[in-house]
Amino acid sequence: MLPSYVESERPSFAASSSLSEYMRRMIHYAQMDIDYTFAQMIYLCLAPRKVYQLTSYRKQTKNQWARDDPAFFVVLVFFLAVASVSYGLALQVPAMGVLRLLGIFVGIHFVLTGSIIASFSWFVSNKYLRVSSFHGVEQRMEWMYAFDIHCNSFFPLFLLLYVVHYFLLPLLIQETLLATIVGNGLYGAALCYYSYITSLGYSTLPFLERTEVFLYPAGPLLIALIILCIMRVNLTRMSIISLGV
Repeated sequence: MLPSYVESERPSFAASSSLSEYMRRMIHYAQMDIDYTFAQMIYLCLAPRKVYQLTSYRKQTKNQWARDDPAFFVVLVFFLAVASVSYGLALQVPAMGVLRLLGIFVGIHFVLTGSIIASFSWFVSNKYLRVSSFHGVEQRMEWMYAFDIHCNSFFPLFLLLYVVHYFLLPLLIQETLLATIVGNGLYGAALCYYSYITSLGYSTLPFLERTEVFLYPAGPLLIALIILCIMRVNLTRMSIISLGV
């Protein structure tokens, strides 16, 4: 049975904490709830809807959808840093190569790509998916919540494409059809689950509709992966080449 956590009631900044306040909390370990973060990570793998039930609880208690605790972000960055070192050792790259991997994994894969996806989804949600309100105040989604959804979606992807992928590298780098199918299958599973958790995150907001649109990329993605397998294009080998290490 999964542990039952509710968000800590430890002192926080203003209910609608700004990005600068969020960043300042990153350097104060005592203000980060690490246990709660690990509980959320377990839920994301086994019962992702539970994470968004806790999100609704946060809205009721703190009047905001987005996390005001940067612990989830910080832990993910730490995991990516460990992955950078691990891949550096596996690929036998020098120290500067490990720093390059760190910049790619954290700076590009996680932060930059995530910011682009969050910004696009935030814009589309507020512009096209909001329910028209004839009574009461119009509600809008916070950009930080869109980035939270990316963080949630990224963790299972991290487990598949950075952890499982790492341990299967001896198989995946081979020039065989089996290696191509297994490697591309990992990419497909990770990206489809990313879409699923993203869709769950937006469907939690009561003022959004048609949030199933965030699942639509999964269809063309799977078709593309099947074509790549038929053409024997190994995404693992391509990704290693793209790292430039």
